[in-house]
Amino acid sequence: MNVTINLQNLRMKTVLPDRLIRVILYTLALISAPLYGAGEKTLLIGAGASWNMVENRMGITEISSIRPYPVLILSSALRSDADAALDMDLSFDEGDPKGFADQMGHYQVKTAEGLTVADRRFARIGMGAALFSGARLSDAATEAPLIITPQQGALFAPGRIIRDFTIAFWLFPMHLENGEQILSWIATKQPSEGDATLQRIQCTAFKNRLQWTFQDFFYLTAETSRVSIVLEGSIPLIPKTWSHHLIRFDADTGLLEYLVNGAPEAIAYATAGGKEGGQIYYPRIGQSGRLTLGGSFMGMLDELKFYHRFVTNPVIRKYPVQGGRMETRSIDLGEPNTSILMLEVSGGRTSNSGGMIRNERTEQGGFRFSDDSALQFFIRTTDVPYRWTGTDVSPESDWQLVFPGTPLTGVRGRFVQIAAVFYPSGDGETSPYLDAIRIHYLPDEPPPPPSMLTAIARDGAVDLSWRPSSDGDVAGYMVYYGTAGGDYFGEGAILGASPINVGKRTAIRIDGLKNGTLYYFAVAAYDQVEPAHIGAFSRETSARPLRMVE
Repeated sequence: MNVTINLQNLRMKTVLPDRLIRVILYTLALISAPLYGAGEKTLLIGAGASWNMVENRMGITEISSIRPYPVLILSSALRSDADAALDMDLSFDEGDPKGFADQMGHYQVKTAEGLTVADRRFARIGMGAALFSGARLSDAATEAPLIITPQQGALFAPGRIIRDFTIAFWLFPMHLENGEQILSWIATKQPSEGDATLQRIQCTAFKNRLQWTFQDFFYLTAETSRVSIVLEGSIPLIPKTWSHHLIRFDADTGLLEYLVNGAPEAIAYATAGGKEGGQIYYPRIGQSGRLTLGGSFMGMLDELKFYHRFVTNPVIRKYPVQGGRMETRSIDLGEPNTSILMLEVSGGRTSNSGGMIRNERTEQGGFRFSDDSALQFFIRTTDVPYRWTGTDVSPESDWQLVFPGTPLTGVRGRFVQIAAVFYPSGDGETSPYLDAIRIHYLPDEPPPPPSMLTAIARDGAVDLSWRPSSDGDVAGYMVYYGTAGGDYFGEGAILGASPINVGKRTAIRIDGLKNGTLYYFAVAAYDQVEPAHIGAFSRETSARPLRMVE
């Protein structure tokens, strides 16, 4: 008999079947949903779990001002080849003006009341910048906002004859009115003949530019002839904008050159006649010299550096062109042959120019931004700690490029390591940032035990049989035996002491047992990984071998 049900007519007659269908489908979903994600686990790195698992940070730093939790970004504490020639390094990253210090230890730094610090949001490089209020100093004033005194061994130590030198800093003026003093070096110089003179290097604002004055700073050997030089920038500076300033001297040619943002603005020659090829005048440092910063200047100053060489390639990018890299430590997921299912990542990009912060956040695969900043992610796994799949010749062969949010296949191992490479924008002003990494993984659980274990006593032996484990990854079975329930340390069987590896067999005779002794048995399955996962025991069974009547 054929029965046809018209569902449409049935729906028209009653709404009960529709409701019943929805209830059944919802119930099935609740029952079946755990099956699809059974055993899946997630490991969080970053965000609320901190970045403690990150072991190696190359050009990477951690900050707290972008997201509620600390994020990883490129470090703006730039280093260059010229840093080997550093004489003074004032980063202003200490967080407190009283803590400002020369990182090279060649100069003593003293700050006055009123000097404050701008935090990372406003700094050009690193974690802070010196913030000057613009208070004007009278001629009788003895205290400047920041006073720097050379110590023994400093480039500007009293009596030294200098060859090459470079002075560099970042400047953020609020107004740049005429007469604002950025930097001033004053010392006394006593020529061989005549009265003492006042030696000066001054950098002041003039017509929205910086003007450098070197007064009685360059001398001939006899110290009786000296030259004064004035250099002035050619392009007006923009208020409330960071700009890089560098002045350098080449003792081989007498060239004194002023650069703004890496571009030459003015040159002069400390030579007889003021031209290339003349007799060269050299800097000779006077007595009781000191450097003052910020007299009547309103704005910020960052990364003041002195070098005892002519710096040819100043680094003015906020972030290094080569980018940075972070690597987690080797993370133990607990089980061999664990499957890494997916990386879930959140992060974005950030730029900061004088307090104008722009952040953009994204998740999963969108880590290539319109300004060419980017993040790339790599993974490697192993079942043996630190024994990765690559070679000493090519260690990078260990790493596999992965795309966040994309399911992974064939990525297995008990130990996992994640790497992220940070690339800045093309102009070096934007850094990607990393907010959190979630590793979704499925531990390779041991196979379930076999079922229906039976034991039949024989003369000096027991025949065991069982139904196979339901796991398709089973490589074999271990048979356990002993003379007490749950105590499987039996000995004497011809096949060996407990446990006995019987391979994929599901029936086995255990010979060499003592007649009259009650033996207890259990069987466990093991999988194909190395070392093997041995699963739980089957239900226990027992049998007593007896001598058979012939």
